[in-house]
Amino acid sequence: MSRGQNGTDGAARDAVTDLGRTHVQAGAGPVTSENEHARHWTDPALPGVDLLRARYVEKRFVRHTHASFVIGAITRGVEAYEVYGGLVRVGPGGLALVNPDTVHTGHAGVPEGWSYSVLYPSVDVVREIAAELTTLRGTPRFAESAVHDPETAGVIARVHAALEGGNALAADSLFRVGVAQVLRRHGGVLPARTRTEAGAAVARLAREVLEGDLVDPPSLERLAAGLGVSPFALLRAFRKEYGMPPHTWLTDARVRRARALLDAGTPPAEAALAVGFTDQPHLNRHFSRIIGVPPGAYRRERL
Repeated sequence: MSRGQNGTDGAARDAVTDLGRTHVQAGAGPVTSENEHARHWTDPALPGVDLLRARYVEKRFVRHTHASFVIGAITRGVEAYEVYGGLVRVGPGGLALVNPDTVHTGHAGVPEGWSYSVLYPSVDVVREIAAELTTLRGTPRFAESAVHDPETAGVIARVHAALEGGNALAADSLFRVGVAQVLRRHGGVLPARTRTEAGAAVARLAREVLEGDLVDPPSLERLAAGLGVSPFALLRAFRKEYGMPPHTWLTDARVRRARALLDAGTPPAEAALAVGFTDQPHLNRHFSRIIGVPPGAYRRERL
């Protein structure tokens, strides 16, 4: 480990010590059941970062993706999730790490559920930190999906504590140190890939068509015919390229678009229709299953 890395780890330990007594308000945010609570928000102190603090027991996240990185510090219980075709489990002191646009799920790994503090930093934010505070060069990525790293998990959890305690300077410092530490210990760079398979090209074209018309997308048969392939060939190529069939990807894309509209102040009912859901209850159901909180609660945190 280089001197710079040692220095950053030392800064993390100092910051953790300084904020060791920071109080976290338990149970803040919308209550989804007697034993569950979640808050999904942003803070001006951390531009380009979303935050989630939650306790889930019966919650099950369907297959979905994020445009951002996901860094989740488990503080209680066990989270289990499918990623890269396998099931992983993370307990207290562990980190759940997911790269952008990576299909994954999420559910309780033990009957009592799990609690965690999650950061969703954008690709640009992580790239900036990697260039400034690590030796990684290129497009950063997490090399592991689940790790036991109590020190770094503590730093991530204390980012939330600092923000909710009104200490923006500490939150920003802890955030940068924590992300750099995750990258150095559990990260790498995305290798350059040249895609030459015909199936990958067909899948990308299909995605472009769906992105262009989320409200009234073509049927699988019409989509396949327009691309000159059979429906089965399109299903196979799309699943291989994006980890889910076109209809599941479409729901995920609609939720992403609705989320952007909510960020801009659009009421949930209008956002639902704008992205192709039949009504707000349909948006509520899918949004909660992917984001973790209802769209109304999500929007209120951004007003």
